[in-house]
Amino acid sequence: MAGRDANRALVTRLLLVTLGMFGFGFALVPLYDVFCEVTGINGKTGGPATAQVSGVNRERLVTVEFVTSVHSAMPWEFEPEINRIQVHPGETKQVAFLARNLSGDAIIGQAIPSVSPGQGALYFSKIECFCFNHQPLGAGEQTKMPLLFYLDPALPEEIQTLTLSYTLYNVTDKVQERGKGV
Repeated sequence: MAGRDANRALVTRLLLVTLGMFGFGFALVPLYDVFCEVTGINGKTGGPATAQVSGVNRERLVTVEFVTSVHSAMPWEFEPEINRIQVHPGETKQVAFLARNLSGDAIIGQAIPSVSPGQGALYFSKIECFCFNHQPLGAGEQTKMPLLFYLDPALPEEIQTLTLSYTLYNVTDKVQERGKGV
C-alpha cells in the first residue's frame, strides 16, 4: 500500500510540473513582448505612431537602410524601391516597397518588421505601413506598398545607421481558417 501511495504522489507531482511547464510556455510570448518593448531588444517595433515628436534636428543625418526577405514558402518577389535614405531625426519620410505574386494563385502576405540595432527600434516610428495589414495579391499581380515613418530626435548619437528589415510570409491559410470561424 505504501508503494502505491508513493506512486500516486509521484504521478500527481509530475502532472503538476507538466501543467506548470505548459502554462509557462504560454506565458513566455507576452512576457517576451513586454521585455522587448521595455528594452528595445530584438528590434521589435510598435504599431502605428499616434503622434509625431515635434522638431527636426537639421544638424544630424541618420542613414536608414531597407532590407527584405521572403519566406521560402512564399512565391513572391519583394524589394524596397530604394535601399537606403538619409533622414534628419524628426523628419517624416515616405518610401515604398514593391511586391509581385509569381504564382498562379491568389495569396495573402504579411510583412514582419525588425529594426537593427535593437535599441534603435524604440526611436523608429511608423505612421503608415503595409506591415499593419495583410497584403492580398491575385495571381501575377504586383503592387507598390508605402511606408511613412520618422525617427525620434532623441535617437542616441552613437546610432548613425538603422536597418529596417521585413520578412514576408504567406498567411493565406491562416486568414481563410479565421474567416471560416475555426
